[in-house]
Amino acid sequence: MALSYLSGFGNEFQSEALPGALPVGRNSPQRCPYGLYAEQLSGTAFTAPRAENARSWLYRIRPSVKHLGRFERIGLPQWQSAPSAPGEMELGPLRWGPPPIPDEDLTFVTGMRSMTTAGDALTQSGMAAHLFLATRSMEREYFYNADGEMLVVPQQGGLRFATEFGIIETQPGEICVLPRGVKFRVELLDGAARGYVCENYGARLSLPNLGPIGANGLANPRDFESPVAAFEDKEEEGHLTVKWGGAFHTCTIGQSPLDVVAWHGNYVPYKYDLTRFCPMNAVLYDHPDPSIFTVLTAPSETPGTANVDFVIFPERWMVAEDTFRPPWYHRNVMSEFMGLIYGVYDAKPDGFQPGGMSLHNAMLPHGPDHNAFAQASSEALAPEKQSGTLAFMFETRLPQQLTDYACKLETLDRDYVNCWSGLEKHFDGTP
Repeated sequence: MALSYLSGFGNEFQSEALPGALPVGRNSPQRCPYGLYAEQLSGTAFTAPRAENARSWLYRIRPSVKHLGRFERIGLPQWQSAPSAPGEMELGPLRWGPPPIPDEDLTFVTGMRSMTTAGDALTQSGMAAHLFLATRSMEREYFYNADGEMLVVPQQGGLRFATEFGIIETQPGEICVLPRGVKFRVELLDGAARGYVCENYGARLSLPNLGPIGANGLANPRDFESPVAAFEDKEEEGHLTVKWGGAFHTCTIGQSPLDVVAWHGNYVPYKYDLTRFCPMNAVLYDHPDPSIFTVLTAPSETPGTANVDFVIFPERWMVAEDTFRPPWYHRNVMSEFMGLIYGVYDAKPDGFQPGGMSLHNAMLPHGPDHNAFAQASSEALAPEKQSGTLAFMFETRLPQQLTDYACKLETLDRDYVNCWSGLEKHFDGTP
């Protein structure tokens, strides 16, 4: 079935699955069309500035309070929230190979595996970086996250997100953002699936300011897509799980909570095809900061310093002359959790694998391995296209604490630091 989407980022959208389901001129009329209930979902405080205020009106078969039963607390011990007790690991840069998908009955939710946490979910600051390892679709199982929004990066296998707002399908190379509080179910499109999730506790993800770049470039608003209204009117027993305050609670419900017949607003789930990103780069000399590849950013109270940045390194031409083209050696205040969706990453051509991860925490030095440095320092600098590659970073101003799962993951590369052991002294004291 071909899906339809609404284009644009941060727009005030409206969509109805039945003609005339949206009330005209009133958000909450005395009687809604089709006998629906009006319900507002607010992603910001009521009094947030107009440009930042996020909310949507949902016209649904039953209000969300009808979806509540008696909650029972359940354990999902591999899904951690900040602050969490750090796992025992020596300080330094870290790298993991792609984790195998286990032969277990795992959904998108029960297969969540936390790698790092930063900040504090209760104070709505920081983030967590997760893996998801899923072997089956959610069936009559629904979930929403009250702690933060979830940026999902599939790496293997496609996903269908059935949400209150409609259906979103994603493949590796695309992302899906599920706002805080939005109910959804995840179905597998191509068998077992693996990928990454950034759980953002702070301000909502938004497009970065372009500054001197001007009006165009990086991620264009028109390329973001939100679902059209599609509802489920199902009278069947199911289970709704809520992540709230770092804990998980489930209740039995008697109908699907994805029963929104029409909606309008600007607080909506969305997807984005990362191949539509328009990279900016040097066309004469020198290497811009990696922030030039920012797709989405969640600001902090400090201007210019993000609570979370989502950065990608896509296909692009490298044309700068007299320039060291791979990422340069650096130490910075941001903590970088990195993943590879497909292809080869130019700074680590030999050890960084699709489905793998690395962590370079604040003020810990990192950069190209010995082989990448040697090649980039001596090769002829003709124009060259980096093709068939897509890497990303979840970057935060806060230190990322390792979870116990990350410390004990079997694919941890305990010799990662050795990739720099071949770097030699070239200094000879002469100009």
